[in-house]
Amino acid sequence: MESTNDFSKGSVGGNITRLALPIILAEFINILYNVVDRIFIGRIPGAGTLALTGVGVCFPLITMLSGFAGLYGTGGAPLCSIARGRKDLKRASDLMGVSFFLLVVTSLVLTGITEVFLYPLVKAFGASAATLPYAAGYMRIYAAGTLFVCVSLGMNPFINSMGFGNVAMMTIAIGAVLNIVLDPLFIFTFGMGVEGAAWATVISQAASAFWIFKFLTGKKTILRLERSTVRFDAKLTKEICALGLTGFIVNFTNSSVQLVCNRMLSVFGGDLYIAIMTVINSIRTVISLPVTGISSGAQPVIGFNFGAGRNDRVKEAIRFQTWFSLIVTTAEWASVMLFSGPWIRLFTSDPDLLDKGIPAMRLYFLCFFMMTFQFAGQNTFTGLGKAKQAIFFSMFRKLIIVVPLTVILPRVGGLGVNGVFLAEPISDIVGGLACFLTMYFTVYRKLGDSDGEGGNGERRKNDGNSCDS
Repeated sequence: MESTNDFSKGSVGGNITRLALPIILAEFINILYNVVDRIFIGRIPGAGTLALTGVGVCFPLITMLSGFAGLYGTGGAPLCSIARGRKDLKRASDLMGVSFFLLVVTSLVLTGITEVFLYPLVKAFGASAATLPYAAGYMRIYAAGTLFVCVSLGMNPFINSMGFGNVAMMTIAIGAVLNIVLDPLFIFTFGMGVEGAAWATVISQAASAFWIFKFLTGKKTILRLERSTVRFDAKLTKEICALGLTGFIVNFTNSSVQLVCNRMLSVFGGDLYIAIMTVINSIRTVISLPVTGISSGAQPVIGFNFGAGRNDRVKEAIRFQTWFSLIVTTAEWASVMLFSGPWIRLFTSDPDLLDKGIPAMRLYFLCFFMMTFQFAGQNTFTGLGKAKQAIFFSMFRKLIIVVPLTVILPRVGGLGVNGVFLAEPISDIVGGLACFLTMYFTVYRKLGDSDGEGGNGERRKNDGNSCDS
């Protein structure tokens, strides 16, 4: 199995695609957790739009909670890939065990904090008097399942890093299919409303977490989760968190942007526009799927070949993911711009939301194809273990560009809510180009080429490390 998942052999594009296809399918199924919730919630009789807005208020908080899964998962898994590339399986196993320990402890702490400060939190995240019951009802139940969310999201990258894309897909498929079945049952048949949607999600995530634990403690995995490795280790924790800050900051900055957007939309547009942004964010999650999938597939290949000193294959992987992403995001951009109405109707038939939502959506996605360069640049930094660069560009696009523009633009020239939606395309251009060009000049051009054969391993390793900046 170890030789089967040796990414220094075979076609680079083939390796990436082999990993990416089940990841894309898995992520598509994973997206159904939240998207299906929103589709059903938007159709609750007599309360659809308010309920959708209330749950939308929770998403920045949910994103923040999920960020801790990213902190340990996207921090430990690339390091695990690099260790496997260097044939250091003990270090790879230790990284996985420490990450699991951190996920469990952190999730229990987060559950306690969220339950104690529930009402102040949802109010701070934008819940109005009308939407507070829906937001608090959903979040109280969701927070109780934080352990399952963190384990399922945080440990799945390790399964991908070992090349078990189909297993990773099944991890998410089991929970998502269960969620699709339970959502209408709990929401409508049992009359539980938004709380039913939350229970469906928690039960489904618990099923996914159990599946992951069963696989990683079984006989088919390359790296086994053992009691001796599940512990706190200060040195490994520092390494995991240093690299994982990229994923954490991505989630934290996304949460910050959602929070600021909700605040500004409530001032300039009211609850209706928060519901519109909830729908737009759902659509963005769906259409970003192929690019995030190919990035997830490329990351283990980049990390493994970098660890093995195969810089020529690292560069080929970077080129492959960039061109693939550009083609896909351009096609998706055209789809959203031409068919905005049908996209929104997936979530609601509210005529007011459709009337205001279509022009808002076209503004928001105006330059979506430029996100290709953000994905490619940041994924390369992460795959090579370059935490500082990856963290900086995570913060640069969201906190330095989007947040200030979201606050400033609505007050410029009477733009109002349009200013909130315009902040995103501006950041797509500026942030995407800044990230990709930095990666190209400081990493890609300095990698050099290597044939990966004979006794040049040490030279290639030194060449690979020379791209640090």
